[in-house]
Amino acid sequence: MLGGLFIMAGGLGFALLGTVFALFGAWSNLFYLGLLVGLLTLLMGGLMLAVPSGHTIWGILATLLALASIVVAFAGFIIGFLLALIGGILSMAWKPTRERFLTVQARRLPPSEP
Repeated sequence: MLGGLFIMAGGLGFALLGTVFALFGAWSNLFYLGLLVGLLTLLMGGLMLAVPSGHTIWGILATLLALASIVVAFAGFIIGFLLALIGGILSMAWKPTRERFLTVQARRLPPSEP
């Protein structure tokens, strides 16, 4: 989630650069993709906490969004990219601990009498 905040900050810088270009007549919505990528990365972090059963999907999406931030958000000033990438990889590799194991105990019947 912290990586998403840095990516949003980088996306804000990219959006400000787009605003400067728009003042000179070069308008494009492409510059606002950094904010969207940062927001989605933040959302993936929240989903990892809220729905841990989908940790593999959230991890894959967070990793892809971290890679996309290189192009559209100045890589979240590098720290955002690294935090999101590490968080996504750790989420994919996480194995939940089993708190309860179901055990089956065999019953021994007394030997049948002939």
